[in-house]
Amino acid sequence: MTLRAALTGHGMGELRDVAELLTSEMVTNSYRHTEGLSSLRLRSVRAGRLRVGVWDGNSHIPAPFDKPPGAFGAPPAPPDSDSGRGLFLVRQCADAWGGWPLGDQLFGSGGKSLWFEVGGGSNS
Repeated sequence: MTLRAALTGHGMGELRDVAELLTSEMVTNSYRHTEGLSSLRLRSVRAGRLRVGVWDGNSHIPAPFDKPPGAFGAPPAPPDSDSGRGLFLVRQCADAWGGWPLGDQLFGSGGKSLWFEVGGGSNS
């Protein structure tokens, strides 16, 4: 609800559905694969374009975030799998995405930042 309200309040309501889906997938992935702290940041990078970043203490950068947008990542999860599709939804629905290691910057023992952008055309 907070994401939807923030986007509506900043005149970016058309991004609500896709931003909410992709943010949910990234936050869930961070929760499932990281012990300890994590953080979410929303940022307007230009008119009509939103960047969502998720920081956590796990230094592993998963596919497809380990490659530039448009590059082939790991194969999607098998059809009968119960998990493994979230970050591929990001790859399919976001205009751009990426990831980088944090080193000791935030968590003192490594970590990463994953991000995606939606709306306002593509920078990639």
